[in-house]
Amino acid sequence: MAEVRTPVFLDCSSGEPLLPEARDAWVLAASSGWGDPQRLHRPGRLAAQALDSARERVAAHVGARPDEVVLTGPLAPTAQAAVAGLVQGRRRVGNLVVTSTVEHSAVLAAAAAYGEHVAVGVDPLGRVDLEAWTEAVGRPGVALACLQVANHEVGTRQPYAAAAQACRAAGVPLVLDATTALGRLDTTALGDWSVLLGWAGAYGGPASVGLMVVRRGTRWRAPYPADDHQQGRWPGVVDVPAVWSAAAALDTVVATREVVGARQHALVDRLRREVAARVPDVDVVGDPDDRAPHLLTFSALYVDGETLSLELDRAGFAVASGSACSASSEHPSHVLASMGALTHGNVRLGLTRTTTEAEVEAFLDVLPGVVAEIRDRLGAA
Repeated sequence: MAEVRTPVFLDCSSGEPLLPEARDAWVLAASSGWGDPQRLHRPGRLAAQALDSARERVAAHVGARPDEVVLTGPLAPTAQAAVAGLVQGRRRVGNLVVTSTVEHSAVLAAAAAYGEHVAVGVDPLGRVDLEAWTEAVGRPGVALACLQVANHEVGTRQPYAAAAQACRAAGVPLVLDATTALGRLDTTALGDWSVLLGWAGAYGGPASVGLMVVRRGTRWRAPYPADDHQQGRWPGVVDVPAVWSAAAALDTVVATREVVGARQHALVDRLRREVAARVPDVDVVGDPDDRAPHLLTFSALYVDGETLSLELDRAGFAVASGSACSASSEHPSHVLASMGALTHGNVRLGLTRTTTEAEVEAFLDVLPGVVAEIRDRLGAA
């Protein structure tokens, strides 16, 4: 076994560490913009100005209007609100909710809870079947459809623009989950969506802040008791310092997207090649090219994923295994199962903005020995 070293964090599929710029922005806002933005006193006015600025910046990054930006909480309740609100707003049309089979578990759970779920399959790379998608959204009684920009486990980009065209032709609103894409891909022109989802924790902002951008004219109705905050679209007082921090993080990652993305893409390219070359009986999944730049998932035969992640942690590398959206690492990945890929012994890497070539090389040096030792222990070598 390799000796323990300074931990290398490679689990950004579940969230990016808080950026220094986001931390500094929170401290600044907490000291000056902490007031209730609905009040007329100076702390309230400063808070209102901060919220207006944050909405403007988010809107610019997703090609929307500031008044369409709703500041929410974590991804799960945000996804639930998006789905439930459209089902409620379009209840006269029907309650069918169309998704791909590889959406985040929060989206899949909401689709099943608030409507009649119709799941469209994907190809071995994780890309939705457009012909089946078009047929599904064209059925009578479809309230909405949901699709990711890029998958949160394998990184594969979806044909979201074509999917949006199919939805528009059928008169069906599209919920577009941009969580994995924000700050990493160009999100200013993502097609004709109706509701866009995001989560600040995914790009280095506070994990408490989510985004739900609702286009004007969309028949979305609040699925919970409304109050006078955010025009009744999300209940309760907004956490202004956290929102200001989230906007600062998004500004930072967008400003450096091309440089950071190119470096991460090259590092993942190397990982894809070398993991397959150095470790026998391994399955590297997802689109090798048309993908989010920072993600890689592979499965090693004859190895338990939880054991592998624990042994890699002992060797100094924090990685993920199982489903990216399950509370338990032992839960098999529904994404890999939908793709027809191995779900046993899978490892998911998410590179940080600061992951270095040396850290990647160190991981590649350690991985074959760790896998071989586990297989030998199990008598599978």
